[in-house]
Amino acid sequence: MMKNTPGPEITLEMIAEHGLTDGEYERVVNALGRAPNLTELGIFSVMWSEHCSYKSTRIWLKTLPTEAPWVIQGPGENAGIVDIGDGQAAVFKMESHNHPSFIEPREGAATGVGGIMRDVFTMGARPVANLNALRFGAPDHARTRHLVSGVVSGIGGYGNCVGVPTVGGETEFHAGYNGNILVNAMTVGIAPADRIFYSAAAGIGNPVIYVGSKTGRDGIHGATMASAEFDDESEEKRPTVQIGDPFTEKLLIEACLELMATDAIVAIQDMGAAGLTCSSVEMADKGGVGIELDLDAVPQRESAMTAYEIMLSESQERMLMVLRPGAEDMARAVFEKWELDFAVIGRLTDDGRLTVRQGDVEVATIPVRPLVDDAPIYDRPWQPTPAPAALADEGPAVAPMTALSTLMACPDLASRRWIWEQYDHMVMADTVERPGGDAAVVRVHGTAKALAMSTDCTPRYCRAAPEMGGAQAVVETWRNLVAVGARPLAITDCLNFGNPERPEIMGQLVGCIKGMAQACEALDYPVVSGNVSLYNETNGQAIPPTPAIGGLGLIADLDKRANIALKRDGDLVALVGEGIGHLGQTLYRRELFGAEDGPVPALDPAWERRVGEAVLRLIETGRLDTCHDISDGGLLVAATEMALAGGRGLALEAPEEGDIAGWAFGEDQARYLIAAPPAVMDGLLADLQAADIPACRIGQVSGDALTLEGHGHISLGELRAAHEATLPRLMGAA
Repeated sequence: MMKNTPGPEITLEMIAEHGLTDGEYERVVNALGRAPNLTELGIFSVMWSEHCSYKSTRIWLKTLPTEAPWVIQGPGENAGIVDIGDGQAAVFKMESHNHPSFIEPREGAATGVGGIMRDVFTMGARPVANLNALRFGAPDHARTRHLVSGVVSGIGGYGNCVGVPTVGGETEFHAGYNGNILVNAMTVGIAPADRIFYSAAAGIGNPVIYVGSKTGRDGIHGATMASAEFDDESEEKRPTVQIGDPFTEKLLIEACLELMATDAIVAIQDMGAAGLTCSSVEMADKGGVGIELDLDAVPQRESAMTAYEIMLSESQERMLMVLRPGAEDMARAVFEKWELDFAVIGRLTDDGRLTVRQGDVEVATIPVRPLVDDAPIYDRPWQPTPAPAALADEGPAVAPMTALSTLMACPDLASRRWIWEQYDHMVMADTVERPGGDAAVVRVHGTAKALAMSTDCTPRYCRAAPEMGGAQAVVETWRNLVAVGARPLAITDCLNFGNPERPEIMGQLVGCIKGMAQACEALDYPVVSGNVSLYNETNGQAIPPTPAIGGLGLIADLDKRANIALKRDGDLVALVGEGIGHLGQTLYRRELFGAEDGPVPALDPAWERRVGEAVLRLIETGRLDTCHDISDGGLLVAATEMALAGGRGLALEAPEEGDIAGWAFGEDQARYLIAAPPAVMDGLLADLQAADIPACRIGQVSGDALTLEGHGHISLGELRAAHEATLPRLMGAA
């Protein structure tokens, strides 16, 4: 006879410590028909946390476009999936590990990489590429060096050991992240399109299997911690940060993929946020079944662990499976061969309940549906962000070449070589475009096609005008993919914001999602997966709104692609698209005058699509192999990046009249620089003109300097020295 031991009486203080409001606790009592015990309170706490339930964002996330003929799986599973032809699918997702990385940067970043890779191979895909989107505080802030060093070490250490290349990403610095850095990790994998694995449990009586590492006390209440803002005692939350083991992750990948080649698996789920609780509950809910767990059977690396600790632990490198009856011995042999734990810890039931036992005690019995489907959903009050005032003036005149030197050495535009050289970006031998370009390119192994991928966001735009900023973040990744010759397919996102209970913060979130939806719709570029990270603030100071976007595209023929490097002396350089020299919210004003003001650049996603598709056609016909989109820093920065990448000088023709600062450093959208031999360029410009796309010649590749007619020149050596020195100098004392 099983007996139920109630445990300590639940107090108001305990309820608050678990992140539940009085109203939410009342919902818990109503769902159970009684007061919960401590283990049940913990289970509700993590399942109803912002991190797991999306209770503040769910109604807005549903407004995002998620479908297209090539989408196999949209949001709602471990990762999104798109068809890439030839019976193959690309599986990808981005997720945050912000709070853990601020508290313990190396382990926080490392386990973020491990967690996102598990989301991908859980679906049956072999991970082929990792990317990241990082935001740190001001370079001179007391903690920045420590945090950068730890995060980069964690990302490189984990990815390098697992043997998955880290091929791209972005890194920015701003005082708005002094109290909360952002570490967003993205993984892309490839799977047979007819061998996708899902998480919906099925088959009453089927065995529930635990595989991977043993369970410890690390990471308990990680999901709850990720759903709360920081204060001056945040360092004390270090025990909620998980510890990862990349070598075990590598074994887990191989063991899972080996078993996936059989017919043994009915359902599979990564044990990520909220660990055993979330994985078991979500599998049961998606399958419409109950689940019964025996905690004595859970492999444990620490003694005397309580039911509360086992259910809420976020120890890494663990998976939960439902197997078909009779497959246990075969599956056990696979995991034991790879020296991983394998345990039958439960079974599926027909009662729709989560039943948890430890010894002869029933420590939790909860109906599954309230844990997931009946979690609180809030339509939070929100205030639109006031439109910024127009620029009173453009600031004092600065010689363009002086401004260029300053911009190329500023932390947000300086070379990221110090970072990406710590990552193994060539392992697996399929990386075609290394970090440093518009998008990474990874060959689909054994084929002539490739996946292109990029992460991007411009938080200064999102803060000034959230709707336009959200749209621009989507468009920028689309543009990055087009610039390498890829057909954009879909995006994943990581929505990083402050406290949604503050109407002005919720207004930023709503505005960014509206803008994202408009851009995705216009570009036919759906959202297939993602993550929301809220409460990114310390002592009431929120981060800049940062909806990081990860884009994925397909290059059908690797012989027809482009990159940013100038390739031939004598090539002509042309500007595709047009602008008015927009300087509001630009890096030019921020870095030269310390000003973060003015409106953001105008953006028309439909026009972006017209311009981008015209450029893409030129690359796909094999006539254009040099292309770079114009974004942060404007035209002169983009041209300099092309010159440095190719090691070739460039002579540019300045406009005869008008504002030189706006022409050189304005961040007008929907623009590209292209380069080609003169005979080829004539045809390219004719094609663009026929498509009613503005394009004009602005320079020629020659010499070993960047020259702007009438405004002097700077040698590539001088530019490279300034560009390459910033991060090593910043990290010199790390």
